[in-house]
Amino acid sequence: MKNVKLEYGDGLMDVEVPDNSDVFITGETVKDPAKLEDPIEATLDSILHPIGVLPINKQVHKGSKVVIVFPDRVKGGYQVTSHRKVSIPLVINECLAAGVNDEDIMLICSNGLHRKNKPEEIRRILGDGLFNHYWPKGQIINHDSEDKEHIVDLGNEPQYGAKVVISKYVYDADLAVLIGHCQGNPYGGYSGGYKHCATGISNWECISSHHCPAVMHREDFVPVSSHSLMRKKFDAIGQWMEHCMHKKFFMVDAVLDSNSEQIALFSGYGEDIEPLEWAVADKRTYVKWAEKKYDVLVFGLPYDFQYGTKQGRNPILVMQAISAQIIRLKRVTTDYPIIIAVAALDGDFGDEEFPAMKDVYKEFFEHDDTLPQEEPFHTKMNNPEYIEKYRNDYAFHPYHAFSMISCAHLADKDTKAVYIVGAKEPGYARAMGMKTRSTVMEALKDAEKFVGKNPNILVLPKTFQKPSVHLCMKDSKEF
Repeated sequence: MKNVKLEYGDGLMDVEVPDNSDVFITGETVKDPAKLEDPIEATLDSILHPIGVLPINKQVHKGSKVVIVFPDRVKGGYQVTSHRKVSIPLVINECLAAGVNDEDIMLICSNGLHRKNKPEEIRRILGDGLFNHYWPKGQIINHDSEDKEHIVDLGNEPQYGAKVVISKYVYDADLAVLIGHCQGNPYGGYSGGYKHCATGISNWECISSHHCPAVMHREDFVPVSSHSLMRKKFDAIGQWMEHCMHKKFFMVDAVLDSNSEQIALFSGYGEDIEPLEWAVADKRTYVKWAEKKYDVLVFGLPYDFQYGTKQGRNPILVMQAISAQIIRLKRVTTDYPIIIAVAALDGDFGDEEFPAMKDVYKEFFEHDDTLPQEEPFHTKMNNPEYIEKYRNDYAFHPYHAFSMISCAHLADKDTKAVYIVGAKEPGYARAMGMKTRSTVMEALKDAEKFVGKNPNILVLPKTFQKPSVHLCMKDSKEF
């Protein structure tokens, strides 16, 4: 046997696995492409020479209104040279040099249906300089998807019929800048690009056109790709926004590595830069490493990652996180693998951050676990209490809970079995259709009835400590 450390609760759990298990650690087993030596110089050069749009100083002047949209706390890094901290001041400098009044610049956190970011979180994202200058003047805000006075209904985009709405601040601006992170994402391949505006500055009606069973349960959703219906809807929604605004977004996207440091920069028109940035990001993200297909995946889930402090405790979010790894890793597994996840799942739904989650959980079971047929129940979640908490009490929007269980269902759909090791309240895991065991070796023993006595096992430490990759077979011709 060999020992590995997997994320668990607020720390790590020592886990024994068979000696012949393979181990993959993001950014370590296969090194990332080289990061930029000078991300500030590269970002400025990209902004000054955009692709498919005019430079900023040709688009704005004295009296122009500028909106800069930046991603929320969920991803992107906080280091001094993080993409947000580097790119936003450079964009502002270009605007001011062109004559834009400082008071005509607004910064919007594109939290979408995520909870609004707290002032101290926005300070950490932007740095003291930007925060201290613009926050006291009310020029930094969170997007509020339920603020009817500041949402514009753009009707349905013609290609897929998706409902499209957009922040009125963005719609009314003379220049709308999207600061994006091109980083591997199980939802549509990559963050950044048009995914940013389709999810970050819209509302639940728009987001429900792609974060839903009808899209997530299609064959083209697993394994992850940039050619799924979800990605096509992102692009169609973003381009319809541009059509209705009569202007193109000025995108400033950074391709990021496993430490959220910049590998490359692309600025300009989304339709032009997405293929270019994806070509670079593919080299970091779609890692051709596996020499065999794996029957069993083993990884750990901490309490706090991505969505909040209760994610590793909440049964729906645990199952969603497992599903996200299936989406990323499907190319290197057998058709229906076994998942063994170390998680201190205790049934704490995190009511303060996720007020609708328990109701979604109950509704799911009251309808005999038939999620695909129960999509209409999300409308019940949009009650005034939940909306009020989203708007004013740093809670996730109620539709977010439904989108999470839509993804979580894939863990049941695309595996032979999911085992949770170390659950503090195992009944919650079992209620979601997962099996529970005390140790990984016990789970492997039980899984023999599915995969035999000598399965191929892949262990994935640090799964949620770093932005994940999408593993591929070593001889893959796909990328």
